Amino acid sequence: MASGATEAPGRAPAWATRWEQLFIVIACGLALAAIAVSLGHIGLSWDALNHHIYLGWTADQPRFDRDYLAASYQSYQFPYLYWPVYKLASLGASGVVAGVVLMHLHLTVVPALWILARACIPGHTWFDLGMRAIAVALAMANGIVLSMFDTTGNDLLAAIPLVWAIALAIAPLASESRQDAGWLKVVALSGFLAGVSTACKLSNAPIAVLLPIVWMWPAGSVRARLWAMVLGGGVAITGFAIVYGYWGWMLWTHYGNPFYPFFDPWMEPLRQWSGWVR
Repeated sequence: MASGATEAPGRAPAWATRWEQLFIVIACGLALAAIAVSLGHIGLSWDALNHHIYLGWTADQPRFDRDYLAASYQSYQFPYLYWPVYKLASLGASGVVAGVVLMHLHLTVVPALWILARACIPGHTWFDLGMRAIAVALAMANGIVLSMFDTTGNDLLAAIPLVWAIALAIAPLASESRQDAGWLKVVALSGFLAGVSTACKLSNAPIAVLLPIVWMWPAGSVRARLWAMVLGGGVAITGFAIVYGYWGWMLWTHYGNPFYPFFDPWMEPLRQWSGWVR
């Protein structure tokens, strides 16, 4: 009598499941490169003409003492995700080269999308592998994402850490491995990435603040759930401070408001307390 369980019909071989994520990343990379090559250029949207290049210039060399409202109040957005397009332009890169480089920066989100797909479709059959590949393809091929690939922008780049934060938080729930000590490490990493994403784009905060629902989801005591929320929230604040801190300090130095021009009336008591003079 043969020992062991009989392999399920249609089950993919071990090598396919082992290298599945890599295959999907390579396929997405080739698809993104094909878009750039077929277009032969990247477009400059109105936002690009208004502030994308300028913010990249600011990231390369702060211009607070040279310009004032050069791109209206958008001049004071977190600038560092705009640096690649500015640098490519200043180096004279061709449209194809610039397109390939900018598009492949977005490739870092693909593993996170695959993790989310695996959490929703956890099987090991060829059908499951195919459905996960289709899920990732649909995520990358929706209209909002595709509209960003022929122009400049940072919205997608700023969202990538948040997608990773969501994927890391959800994956253990699907695998039911959330009760071990490693769960808190996952919560901490998820929180850190949520803070990074919020630093890159403040409007990501309304989504990031919902992550504690996922962090507290595992069964356990109220105390354990509250600890997960406090840990994730604290690390998120730390991640935000690390990434945003330098830019926020420069805004404070010049304008007395690390989020200038937002919340400026709220900063007046802090300016008075610190002795900052406009």
